[in-house]
Amino acid sequence: MDRLSLGTLGQHLQRLRLEKGLSLSQLAAAAGIAKSNLSRLEQGNGNPTLDTIWRLAVQLDVPFGTLVAPISVPLGEEGVQVRLLDQGQDSPQVDAYWMRCAPHTTRHAEAHTPGARESLTLIEGQLEAGPEGETRHLSAGDTHGFPADRPHLYRTGESWATLLLSVVYAEGGPTS
Repeated sequence: MDRLSLGTLGQHLQRLRLEKGLSLSQLAAAAGIAKSNLSRLEQGNGNPTLDTIWRLAVQLDVPFGTLVAPISVPLGEEGVQVRLLDQGQDSPQVDAYWMRCAPHTTRHAEAHTPGARESLTLIEGQLEAGPEGETRHLSAGDTHGFPADRPHLYRTGESWATLLLSVVYAEGGPTS
């Protein structure tokens, strides 16, 4: 992530934390990250992983998309790029993402907020996706929906995989 995007994410993260009335220590402990790392992140430094951003969003009770909405570049790590495409304003809230995974990549995703579901459509490549222990193999054009409120994964084989992904939050779930 470039410096400008990190600064934008940091300011947005700090504003959301203060709106929730949480101290740096409280949010860091709840999200399972070091207070010093959270402080650096809010100052626009550091290199947060996708999992760290997800954990912060869950603890702030906001959709991942709300936390990353100000960032226009794809977020990425270890062969995975994710970009928010749009956030619905209705209830339940639906966030739409573009995601691209390099060959031979396994991305373990932490549980989202209770009742959250994911639906993905594979645009190109081959992909194994779903809750850990209950994954499904997909080819281009396949669609798969699953509960996202428990750990889940995305695993590629020999080629790149590109997908559209939506996260549907439960009624009364995170607010934007």
